[in-house]
Amino acid sequence: MEELPFKLGIHPINWVGEDVKEHGADTTFEQIVDEIQKLGLTGTEMGRKYPTDINELKKELSERGISLVSQWKSVLFSDPAYREEELEAYRKHVLFLKEMGSTVISTAEVGGSLHFDPRRTPNEKEVLRLDEAGWQSLAEGLNRAGAIAAEHGLKLTYHHHGGTVIESPEEIDRLMELTDPSLVYLLFDTGHTYYGGGDPLTVLRKHYNRIAYIHLKDIRQAVLDEARAEQVDFVTCIRKGVFTVPGDGCLDFAPIFKELLDREYTGWAMLEGEQDPATHNAYEYAKNALNYIHSLLIKESR
Repeated sequence: MEELPFKLGIHPINWVGEDVKEHGADTTFEQIVDEIQKLGLTGTEMGRKYPTDINELKKELSERGISLVSQWKSVLFSDPAYREEELEAYRKHVLFLKEMGSTVISTAEVGGSLHFDPRRTPNEKEVLRLDEAGWQSLAEGLNRAGAIAAEHGLKLTYHHHGGTVIESPEEIDRLMELTDPSLVYLLFDTGHTYYGGGDPLTVLRKHYNRIAYIHLKDIRQAVLDEARAEQVDFVTCIRKGVFTVPGDGCLDFAPIFKELLDREYTGWAMLEGEQDPATHNAYEYAKNALNYIHSLLIKESR
C-alpha cells in the first residue's frame, strides 16, 4: 500500500451488524481482530462482540497492534427532558474512550428516528423531523457534549446517518451552522451522504474544515433504487444490501481520495461495508477494498 498521510482502519460492522443483529451473529471477537491484523490495519471501532472490560480490551487489541479509534454514542438531545441524563451518559462514554486512547467520538441524535428512538412505537413508519425547538435543543446538547469531550482531549464528531433527523445535505448544513465549530466536528460518511441524497465530494469540500473523522462506505445503486421504489425503511435497506465497501458500488472514490491527499488530511478513515458477512465475506471484501484504494493511490502518484 502506498503511504497515506492519514490513518486507515476498519469498522467491525463489516463482520457483525449493529443495526441488523442477525448479520454476523455467530462471528467472534477473536475472528474480527485477527482478520483486522491480517489485513495490516491498525485501527478499529468498538463493536458489540468486543469485550467491555477495559483491561481485557486493551490487552487483546495491543497484542495485535490495533488501537480503538472510536465508539458510536447515541444521544437524545433534541428533547430537553432527556438532555441532562444524556449528558451524564455522554461523560461516562468520554471517560471510557479516553482510557482506551481514542481521540474522536462518533455521535448521532436518535430523536425522531424510526429505528433508534426509544420513544417510538413499532407501528410507526416515518422519521419525525425536528421542529425549531428540537433543532435548538439538539445544538445546545451537542455543544455541551462537545465541551465535555474537549475537556478530556477528545473531539465530538457528528455522524450524519440514514434513518435519522440529520440525513440530508441540507440537514448537515443546518447542524454545522447551529453548532460551535470549536466543539462539534463532523464524521463524514461517504455512503450515508449518498444515501441521504447528497454528493459526497461536494459535502467533503463544503465542510472539510469541520471534518475530524471519516467512514469510507460505498452504495449499490440498483439496491438503493429498488428500496426507494418500494419505500422501505433504513434497516430494510441494509438487509437488502444497499451498503458495501469502497470499489464495489457506484461511488467514485478517486476524487474523494485526491481531495483528502491534496488537503493533507491526517485523521482516521475507516472502511465500512455493513452487509451480511454470510454472503459478503468481510475479510475478502476488505482485502478487495484495500486493493482498490491502492490502485487509486498509484494513479494519483503518476
